Amino acid sequence: MPPALYGTWAALIPPIAAIVLALITKEVYSALFFGIVIGALLYSGGNPIGAIEHFFNILNKEVSDNLGIVIFLIILGTIVALMIRAGGSKAYGDWASRSIKSKSGALIATGLLGAVLGVDDYFNNLTVGNVMRPVTDTHKISRAKLAYMCDAVAAPICIMMPISSWAAAVSGIIDGYDGFTLFVQAIPYNFYAILTLVMVFLTAALGIDFGPMKKHEDNAAKGDIYTTSERPYANVAEMKFNPNGKVIDLVLPVIILIIGCVLGLVYTGGLFDGGVTIQEAFANCDAPSGLSMGSCVALIIIMAYFLIRKAFSFNEMMECLPEGFKLMVPATLILTFAWTISGVTGSLGADVFVAGLVDSFGAGLQNFLPAVIFLIACLLAFATGSSWGTFGILIPIVIKVFPPVDGLPTPILMMAIGACLGGAVMGDHCSPISDTTIMASTGAQCHHINHVTTQMPYAVVVAAVCFVSYLIAAVLPNVIIALPIAVALMVVTLLLIGKKNGSLDKKAKE
Repeated sequence: MPPALYGTWAALIPPIAAIVLALITKEVYSALFFGIVIGALLYSGGNPIGAIEHFFNILNKEVSDNLGIVIFLIILGTIVALMIRAGGSKAYGDWASRSIKSKSGALIATGLLGAVLGVDDYFNNLTVGNVMRPVTDTHKISRAKLAYMCDAVAAPICIMMPISSWAAAVSGIIDGYDGFTLFVQAIPYNFYAILTLVMVFLTAALGIDFGPMKKHEDNAAKGDIYTTSERPYANVAEMKFNPNGKVIDLVLPVIILIIGCVLGLVYTGGLFDGGVTIQEAFANCDAPSGLSMGSCVALIIIMAYFLIRKAFSFNEMMECLPEGFKLMVPATLILTFAWTISGVTGSLGADVFVAGLVDSFGAGLQNFLPAVIFLIACLLAFATGSSWGTFGILIPIVIKVFPPVDGLPTPILMMAIGACLGGAVMGDHCSPISDTTIMASTGAQCHHINHVTTQMPYAVVVAAVCFVSYLIAAVLPNVIIALPIAVALMVVTLLLIGKKNGSLDKKAKE
């Protein structure tokens, strides 16, 4: 029996309360727990016994559904601990400090690595942060900026990568069309993903920082890469390491992990059963299971490699298992709460409320609907912390609003899908309860709230340019015209910001 408030605006109260409290207190654990409690009470009609029962039902379901991701996190933490103990991270940092001569070079290298690892955003965020952290520390780049570079590249690349878990998820919910073909056709209309990448590489090359991020970067230039007193990962670098470590001790484990995870994903998609293409395997894959299985096999191979190389003793290798678990405790705890509050929000009918909202506006707005869909997707993903959940709700509605013409999708449908996907990523970027945002904080070993508050102004600036660009595209519904205008608007906006706050002048003097 649905609760009395099911499908109403009240369904968004729990995540909004959690977000507001997290931003006020700078403490995410209690904020998430508070939001879950509110949601459980709303579901039970104020009955505390019913609320407790609902809380644990949702918790058990979400942990069971996402157990593979928890296992993947712990295994990844163990691999990171092994690389540190073997001296690979130190050796790579020393090599990078000699080879990468500038801060801009370190940031661009971070962005490029994220672009290469565009198969899955969880894997992308965690791997890029752990691999590039020694490099960015050497060049006095704040942990908040590293977290931004990880987060701002991962999802935008994944949402435009035809062979990725994200493409598979989107293709799977498109009904009435060839989902993969429509996904590819919508890529040029995904202004948020494209313009975010423009921002990432342009700000890295020109040294443009603004908002709270500028304070973090100014402090990092003076030697303080954290800025605030909250430093949950500050002692990680103090782990023992082999002084004779080589760069290969970091690079090879990462390559093994990449191969293992990709094979794990396509294995769960049935690739090795025969009769399935790689794209179909990704479309059918079970990401939690694939990542956990692939990373487990990779861990065994990596352990064997380090033993053969005599990087450390067997007992020292075993010590890395609890060390890796401890590395991932903050992320695991936050993710568990984030999944639970998402489940509570879903049980209150947030998807029904938003679906009705979009449906009521769809018919009359026509070409201007993509701009509205973009905003709604931003808000829904921000409130729920789920980009996948957001486009899972909105895309079926969008397809119904814009029927095919002569059996073919219309340009306005492709624009609306691009707006939906981009808005979902934008809200995800801003939300402190987003699992991928949490992954970026973990990979960069940055205090989570610091990452959220420094990334938000960047995401909002891109979103503002996107909204204007969709309005222009409504008047000029041709992507060959609209996309270059959007990119030009983004570049001009960043140059004006950099000039106004002195970032460009500072870069010119260096």
